[in-house]
Amino acid sequence: MVEPMTRTLDAPGATLTYDVRGELAGDAAGRVLMMVGSPMDASGFGTLAARFTDRPVVTYDPRGTGRSPRTGGAPESTPDEHADDLRRVIEALGVGPVDLFASSGGAVNSLALVAKHPDLVRTLVAHEPPVARFLPDRDVVLAVCADIHATYQRDGLGPAMAKFIALTSQRGPLPAGYLERPAPNPADFGLPTADDGSRDDPLVGQNIRTCSAHEHDLEALAAASTRIVIAVGAESRGELAARGAEALAERLGTTPVVFPSHHGGFLGDEFGMPGDPDAFAATLRDVLSAR
Repeated sequence: MVEPMTRTLDAPGATLTYDVRGELAGDAAGRVLMMVGSPMDASGFGTLAARFTDRPVVTYDPRGTGRSPRTGGAPESTPDEHADDLRRVIEALGVGPVDLFASSGGAVNSLALVAKHPDLVRTLVAHEPPVARFLPDRDVVLAVCADIHATYQRDGLGPAMAKFIALTSQRGPLPAGYLERPAPNPADFGLPTADDGSRDDPLVGQNIRTCSAHEHDLEALAAASTRIVIAVGAESRGELAARGAEALAERLGTTPVVFPSHHGGFLGDEFGMPGDPDAFAATLRDVLSAR
């Protein structure tokens, strides 16, 4: 096991914390693999990082999560803001373009990064970005995301997260009357029913409305020097994030690469939802070496 070295970086409105496994000196240029999520922080990538000890691996906590506290700015974060943070971290590494594995909201943010700064990323593997823009039920999806945020502001974490779990578990397009359904019971998901008064959750408080609604620059992505690989989970077909990934890949004229397991297929038992990290890492390694 390679022990990570933790570093911090000041950014407008946040202090960013990131971890480096391996040496950045010597032949590190062009070999660094960065792993990012959002709102998931670096703690979710320990299992996957442990399977890439042959190259330097960098993980980080997005602003407002884990060890990267917000110090000001708007209460909600945008993909463009996160993309600027990724740029800052990559530039601070000082080793040239990186390979970037990005999952979920991290994939949305990384696509925004590549649209602006393709020179910083050699290969981007965008795993299940929840892109709503190109879906036939786009308006319903965005309305549901706005409702989840409003529920959090009104009722707290449990009710909002119950709605989020119901949304991400839904297979196929959302029906027009989706919001007319009875709200799910937080207790059915083991979530708190009482409101603790906090309003700083990075998912339903900071990113839920801005992530799926991001307007991706297809022209910039198509013209980027970065090799962009869209990935979906073998067990995720029909779910929102997989549908968004497939729709984006179609617009980019590519075919998604199928990775083992589900939306968190790279996880060990970090959050009690293990995937298939050995097979996932093998597929990721094959994809990265295919350039």
